[in-house]
Amino acid sequence: MKIALGSDHRGVDMVRSLVEHLRQAGHEPTVLGDSSGEPCDYPDIAHLVARAVVDGEAAFGILVCGSGIGMSMAANKVPGVRAALAHDEFTAEMGRRHNDANVLCMSGDLSTIEQARAMTDAFLGATFEGGRHARRVNKLAAIERGEDPAEVKEAAGKG
Repeated sequence: MKIALGSDHRGVDMVRSLVEHLRQAGHEPTVLGDSSGEPCDYPDIAHLVARAVVDGEAAFGILVCGSGIGMSMAANKVPGVRAALAHDEFTAEMGRRHNDANVLCMSGDLSTIEQARAMTDAFLGATFEGGRHARRVNKLAAIERGEDPAEVKEAAGKG
């Protein structure tokens, strides 16, 4: 599976480790943006990864910054992206199962590389459950379109 990764300067080591981890698991990881470790702006990187996911160049995205918050905020500005900030395996898995997240965001400062690998595996190993969750994901898409999510009554698909 093709996976786009990116980080600001505070997540470079974690992303480098994840690239090798993903390759060993049979995935095709690609790092987008500046991966030199020099200070850079997280919105630029988040945009590159988010666009790769929305444009179909990658099945999923993984973003890392100091807290993970900036990356998730920036990625979620791209229509069609559902970026989930995860702090453990449970939140990574639930981001996929209940929210159909297509981008995983993590903290380079608060998570160890081992934890990041476990969260990545939980995220990629989970599948969207659909059902009542599909209606909620469709409500997120309605908000992106500037519509009232309360008007969405049925799950019209995965979102």
